[in-house]
Amino acid sequence: MQNSSSSFWDVLIIGSGAAGLAAAVRLHALGISNILLCTEGLRMGTSINTGSDKQTYYKLGLYGSEPDSPQLLAFDLMRGGSVHGDLALVEASLSTLAFSHLVTLGVPFPHDEYGGYIGYQTDNDSRRRATSSGPYTSRDMCLALTAELKRRKIHVSESYTAVDLISDGTACYGAIFSDLTQRNAPPSLKTVFARRTVFATGGPGGLYKRSVYPQVHTGAIGLALEAGAKARNLPESQFGLAALDFRWNVSGSYMQALPRFISRSSDGISDEKEFLREYFSTQAEMYNAIFLKGYQWPFSAEHLPGSSMIDLFVYIETVLRGRRVFLDYRCDPPDFHLDQCSQETVRYLEKSGAAADSPLERLRRLNAPALQLFAEHGIHLESKALEIAVCAQHNNGGLAGDLNWESENLKNLFPIGEVNGSHGISRPGGSALNAGQCGAFRAAEAIALSLRHPSSEQEDVNISQAEGKAQTILAEYRKRMNSPCPLDWKTERNIFQERMDRAGAFVRDVQILRQVLPEVLDQLKKHQTCPLGNLNVQDFTEILRNRQLLTAQYCYLQTILAQIESGTGSRGGAVTLSPGGVPLPGLPEWEIAPENRYFRTKVLESTLSNGSIHSQWTDCHPLPEQNGWFERVWKQYREKFSSEGIKP
Repeated sequence: MQNSSSSFWDVLIIGSGAAGLAAAVRLHALGISNILLCTEGLRMGTSINTGSDKQTYYKLGLYGSEPDSPQLLAFDLMRGGSVHGDLALVEASLSTLAFSHLVTLGVPFPHDEYGGYIGYQTDNDSRRRATSSGPYTSRDMCLALTAELKRRKIHVSESYTAVDLISDGTACYGAIFSDLTQRNAPPSLKTVFARRTVFATGGPGGLYKRSVYPQVHTGAIGLALEAGAKARNLPESQFGLAALDFRWNVSGSYMQALPRFISRSSDGISDEKEFLREYFSTQAEMYNAIFLKGYQWPFSAEHLPGSSMIDLFVYIETVLRGRRVFLDYRCDPPDFHLDQCSQETVRYLEKSGAAADSPLERLRRLNAPALQLFAEHGIHLESKALEIAVCAQHNNGGLAGDLNWESENLKNLFPIGEVNGSHGISRPGGSALNAGQCGAFRAAEAIALSLRHPSSEQEDVNISQAEGKAQTILAEYRKRMNSPCPLDWKTERNIFQERMDRAGAFVRDVQILRQVLPEVLDQLKKHQTCPLGNLNVQDFTEILRNRQLLTAQYCYLQTILAQIESGTGSRGGAVTLSPGGVPLPGLPEWEIAPENRYFRTKVLESTLSNGSIHSQWTDCHPLPEQNGWFERVWKQYREKFSSEGIKP
């Protein structure tokens, strides 16, 4: 291992997705300039490499005469359950500011001739709050924020992968990075000390094999869990139908165009059949469920029976039967007649001018960019069926942050974006983009204020103590460099990704969870202790990445087991199999545990300590009442912010 180097900054930002970029820009606008953003690449990660047919940004309603308010928006953010009301109110209150910031930076959200930012209704939404700049909304956000980052000359180190947080279990002092600027070179570690660390590393994409997270994104929540950061609602994730060759959600228009669902044998060629027909009594019933899948894209236990049965049927076909499933847009089956579908389906297609005679033409008329998107990646739907599966898409849980998005138990660490567990069981579609921007703004304000006015509650970094922690970590790595590494990181990753698909995806079984947890611990121990010699920096980094992913896997699976054993039942993005439970139509052998709605008023908090995960249920914070008096709030504002001119 090459000699390590170190540097010291006021703020270290780990990750360059939409949330991390927004934090950097906002901190600089608040007068904090000694910032370092470390990233594997400004063009890597989920935000800049993902989207959907019409990627949604959910915000406070700003159009026409439909009434809205932060309180109403916060209520809808809470409505799915297991959400703290005060956090929801922060996300609602900052929504307009964060959205307007993006508009000012040039994100092309549509408005009418009067300047009104029109909206539409998304899933789990009571109003028309959603907007979109097209299939690549989060990419548009990243590009605009990156341009502002460069305009402000904020320091960025690319090809840096975090491998450890520097922590004593009570506070975070920065991080240790693997320097991948020369990928065939020997391992090289860089230590970055910081007074505050913004942790913007995204969701746990690397945990799953069937995943719609972009392949360049793996996530790093395991680093914070290793450091002892408290987590919230880890079991709550979203899963949905997605393409495999090019990872992309097949939501919205992709379903509303009514494609044929076909399956083939494991070779992907032979024994083709329309497998959904065996589950539905009529063709009209089948196509109505497919159409609704566009609106209700994420798998949801609340849509059983209903459109989410399709996800289960695809799961049975792919996972249990070992076949491969495709969407075929090239033609309708001979017995298809549009007028057999529901009035809602027919009306939607007719009003959209899309009542055409093939799925391909319906998709073209509904949303031509959605069709073109696959063509840009070499997938031509007019000549080839599109392979799909039910894939991991988003973690609604994550690390536990307070009202300032600071870790509840690890001072000076600010988890923002998807790695922050502010969402609950379910959420309005697109609210994650709003949450990431609002969390970035909230954390930036708190950090700027604390750096200008340090308090006894938030002490500055003790340099000698931080250096001691870093040297201990580096010394352990040096000891492990004496012998060749026996592990192939690709083989090991494939093992735990397949395990996560089996035990921690959207179909959950207590027996499988109990069976695999010892396997996780065995594999994790190998990665924690194996020699690291004879590796180039790329393979060295991936072995360490496996370690933190396995730490995350242990925490996720253990908390899923704890949740099920508590008696939550089937809820949100997952079903729990339970003999003697509720039977499902078309699946006589399947019985699922019904939801116990008592737990919707609770959040599951979990902490890793001494190799074991400890979980407990706590009450959701209520939605605060807002009945302030202007002069009093103004006085408090002046006292808090005026001395250094910091403005929220």
